[in-house]
Amino acid sequence: MSMAAVEPDHASARLDAIIVGAGIAGMYQLHRLRQLGLSVRVFETGGDVGGTWYWNRYPGARFDSESWTYGYSFSEELLQEWNWSEHFSGQPETLRYLNHVADKFDLRHDIQFNAQVTAAHYQDAWGGWDIALADGTHHQATFLITAIGPLSAHTLPRIEGRDSFAGRAFHTARWPHEPIDFSGQRVGIIGTGATGIQTIQTIAKSVGHLTVFQRTANWAAPLHNTPISAAEMAEIKANYPQIFARCRETPGCFIHMNDPRATFEVSEAERLAFYEELYSKPGFGIWQGNFRDMSTDPEANAAASEFIAGKIRQRVKDPALAEKLIPKDHGFGTRRVPLESGYFEVYNQDNVRLVDLRETPIDRITPAGVKTSAEEHHLDTLIYATGFDALTGGFDRIDIRGRGGLKLKDKWAEGPRTFLGLQTADFPNMLTIVGPHNAAARCNIPRCIEQNVEWVSDLMGYMRARDLRHIETTRAAEDAWTESINELAAHMLYTHVDSWMTGVNSNVEGKNIRRVLQYQGGAPAYRAHCDEVAAADYAGFTLG
Repeated sequence: MSMAAVEPDHASARLDAIIVGAGIAGMYQLHRLRQLGLSVRVFETGGDVGGTWYWNRYPGARFDSESWTYGYSFSEELLQEWNWSEHFSGQPETLRYLNHVADKFDLRHDIQFNAQVTAAHYQDAWGGWDIALADGTHHQATFLITAIGPLSAHTLPRIEGRDSFAGRAFHTARWPHEPIDFSGQRVGIIGTGATGIQTIQTIAKSVGHLTVFQRTANWAAPLHNTPISAAEMAEIKANYPQIFARCRETPGCFIHMNDPRATFEVSEAERLAFYEELYSKPGFGIWQGNFRDMSTDPEANAAASEFIAGKIRQRVKDPALAEKLIPKDHGFGTRRVPLESGYFEVYNQDNVRLVDLRETPIDRITPAGVKTSAEEHHLDTLIYATGFDALTGGFDRIDIRGRGGLKLKDKWAEGPRTFLGLQTADFPNMLTIVGPHNAAARCNIPRCIEQNVEWVSDLMGYMRARDLRHIETTRAAEDAWTESINELAAHMLYTHVDSWMTGVNSNVEGKNIRRVLQYQGGAPAYRAHCDEVAAADYAGFTLG
C-alpha cells in the first residue's frame, strides 16, 4: 500500500510539525515551537529523552567540552538552578540534567518514546508529510523537522562470525542500563576512537585482562578534568553572559580560540613552550586554541603532531608499543581529537595487550573470542567501539521521500546537497537540524543546536504570521551553498583523511569515498549567513 494513500490513525495526527528525535536538539525545538502555539509531536526511538546521552552509557562516557558551556542558554532560571559537579561532566550527570530540563518544561507531554520512525514521505496532494513508525502507525504534519543527531546510527564491523561469539557482547552506543561487572573477566575491545579510548581507560582498572584490537591509531590529548567547587560554580553562574558571548565568537563555539600567529612565525623554543602550555590545560585548547595554520598547513600540522607523538613516547614505557599508538596516516587534529585521562598509561599495565590489526588482521569472530591471522584470543566479553555512520547515516536509515517520491538517499548518493544545511530541494517543508553542511558537527554542539533551532523557530513564526504553509529551497541556492561548502573545505587537511567527518566508514557498504559533509567557515560566519537569509525574507527559499 502506498503511503500516499494512508490516512493517519487519529484525526488529531495531522499536526503543524513532527520532530524526529528527543535529544538536545529535539527537546529544544519542541519547546520553541510550543511557545509559538504550534501543535507538535516528537517521535523518539529510545525510552526517554537524552539522545546521545540516553544511548551512550558506556564506562567513562563524558563531555569533551566544558560542562558549563554545554548546557542550554535559553533560560536564565535554568542556568541559575543547575549546578555542574565537574568541569567535564560524565554521562550520568548529563542525562540527569536533560531529564531535569524535560521535567521543568513538561516536554514529555508531547514526546512519544519507543517510537522508531521508519519512513517519511512528502504528500504532493496536500503539501505535508506522512510519517510511518515501526509499529505500523502513521502520523501526518505540515512540517517535518529532523533532530536525529550526527552520531545516531551506530555501526558494527563487517567481520565473519560476528554473531557466533558465545560470551557477552556490547556496542558502546547500545550499552545496557544496568552496571556491568568486569572483575576477573577477559575482555576484548575493537576500536580506538573516542568511545574506545574512554572505555579502555575506565575498564582497564577492573578487568582481569584487556585486549585492545587497534586498526587505526588515534591521536588523543589530556582532558585534565577536575571537580567544580561551590565557589567556582557561583562564579560561573555570575559569568554566564560572558561565557556564552565567548562561545558565539569562536569558530567551534568552544571557549577556545585559535592563536592568531602562524606556527613558524615564532622561534622553536616559543613554539614548544606554547605547545606545553596548551597540553597542560584542560579541554580542547591543544586542538581549538593552537596556531591558526595547524589545520591547513601540512608542515605546521607536522610540528604539532611531532610534539604530541613525543608526549606519547614519554607516557608509554615500551618504545615499540608507543610507536604503534602514534598515528602514521593522519596528522593531529585532522580527525576530531579524543580527550583522555590516563589512556596511554593503560598500556603500561601487565594485564593490557595491544593487538595491531595492521600487522595481524582479524580473520573472524569465533564462539571463544577473536581469531587474528596470528592467534585466537579467548574472551569472556567483547566490546565493539566501532563508531557511527555519521552525519548522513541517520537519514539513510529512514525511508525519506520528497516530491514525486524522490528518495533522499538517492539524491545524496554522491554527497549531500543542501541550502544552509537546513533544507534540500525537492523536499518541501523538511528542515534538518544539525544535518550535513551545517556548522554543528565540528562544534560545541548545544551552542550550534540553539542557533539552528532558533533560526527554524523564527522561520516558523514568520510563516505563521503570514499564513504561509510551504517552504522549499531553490535549486540555485542549493547549488551555490553546496559549491561554497566544497570550496571552504578545499584547504582543510582533514579532507585528505578517512574518518567519520569525511563520511568514510569501512563498516558501511558504499561509504568508502571521502565527501565534504561539514561547513568549514566557522560558526560565526555560518550564523551570519543564516541571519542574512532571514533578514532578506528568507532569500533562497520559495514560500507559499
